[in-house]
Amino acid sequence: MARKDKAKILQLRNRSLISLTNPKSSIAEQFRTVRTSIEFSSVDKDLRSVVITSPSPEEGKSTVTANLAVVFAQQGKRVLLVDSDLRKPTVHYTFHIENHVGLTNVLAKQTTLEKAVKTTRQENLWILTSGPIPPNPSELLGSSSMNALLEKAKNEYDLIIFDSSPVLAVTDAQVLSNLTDGVVLVISSGHTQKDSAKKAKELLESAKAKILGVVLNNKKEQDSQHYYYGE
Repeated sequence: MARKDKAKILQLRNRSLISLTNPKSSIAEQFRTVRTSIEFSSVDKDLRSVVITSPSPEEGKSTVTANLAVVFAQQGKRVLLVDSDLRKPTVHYTFHIENHVGLTNVLAKQTTLEKAVKTTRQENLWILTSGPIPPNPSELLGSSSMNALLEKAKNEYDLIIFDSSPVLAVTDAQVLSNLTDGVVLVISSGHTQKDSAKKAKELLESAKAKILGVVLNNKKEQDSQHYYYGE
């Protein structure tokens, strides 16, 4: 393995799960604020499934997704975090778990949801990793098997959170947004271009997605590292 690849894997493994490791920190509190905002953004409907995405790669959406899954579980909800980024999955690195079997195996009917789901250190939080990277991610995510998986998961869990591929790169997030109750868009301070954020929003709206709001990530600490604002 190349040195660059090893460094990237090490970086991913060190991804901060601050809501789990330091739940009393100010940043963990910000994630709880995001949680509350998401809940209030859908008061007219029971929120059971959410897609977390970003306009482009390297905007921190997987870190945000993982920490949101943790704080929802800490609230007492039974949460299933699904790594639906079938191109560059990272959830298994974040939670230090194996990824030999996961979402793609369930969708291909090679195993069941119950057998593929993994436990975590956080009570009430379960993980469905991506599984092997397929040649046709968008088709798999838009398949009848995906619909069946989601319906089955709703019988077992209070909330299903999808870590999805970036909007501008591929259509995966748009496909998932048709199946779920809402989408949260993560943008990075000083990184995400305004035009990119607007284009991502337009693409999600064209897919009939319900955009619950936006998380501004990587804000300087004195200005609050993470915060949320609605539509």
